[in-house]
Amino acid sequence: MVKKFAFLFSFLFLGLLIFGYSYGQPVCPVCTIAVGTGVGLCRYLGVDDLISGVWIGGLLMSLTIWTINWLNRKKIKFLFRKPLILIFWYAISILPLYKIGIMGHPENKFLGIDKLLFGIISGSIIFLISVFFNNFLLKKNEGKVFFPFQKVIIPILFLLILSLIFYYFIC
Repeated sequence: MVKKFAFLFSFLFLGLLIFGYSYGQPVCPVCTIAVGTGVGLCRYLGVDDLISGVWIGGLLMSLTIWTINWLNRKKIKFLFRKPLILIFWYAISILPLYKIGIMGHPENKFLGIDKLLFGIISGSIIFLISVFFNNFLLKKNEGKVFFPFQKVIIPILFLLILSLIFYYFIC
C-alpha cells in the first residue's frame, strides 16, 4: 500500500513540476528535466526497474531529439548524425549501469531481458510514438495545439500510462 501511494505521489509531484514551469516547447528542457525527475523519484522510492527504465528511456529519447534539434538550429551536419547521437546518449547511460552492476543481474529479468533495459527500450519507443502522435495532432489542427501544454503533456502521459500498465499488470 505504501509503495502504491509513493508511486502515485511521485507522478503527482512530476505533474505539478511539469504544469507549473513548462513553456510548452516540443521536447523542451523542462520536459527533459521532468522525465529525469521521474527517474530519480522512481529509483529513490524503490519502484521496480521495469518502470524506472521506462522513464530513463523517455529521458534518453528526449535528449536525443533535443540534441538533434539543437544541431539543426546551429546548422551542424555530419554523416550519420542521428544514429550517432542516439548511440552516444544510450551508450553513456547504459554502459555505466552495466559497469557498476545496476544492470545485468540474472534474477532481474523480464521476458529474458534485463528489466531496466526492457524498460529503457519500451520507454524510448513510447516516447518516440508520443512525439509522432503530437505532431499528428498538430498537423490535424493546422499547426495549433488542442489544449495548453499539449507538447509536454502527451509524452509524459504516454510514459505514465506505460508505467501504470507495467506496475499493475507485470510488477
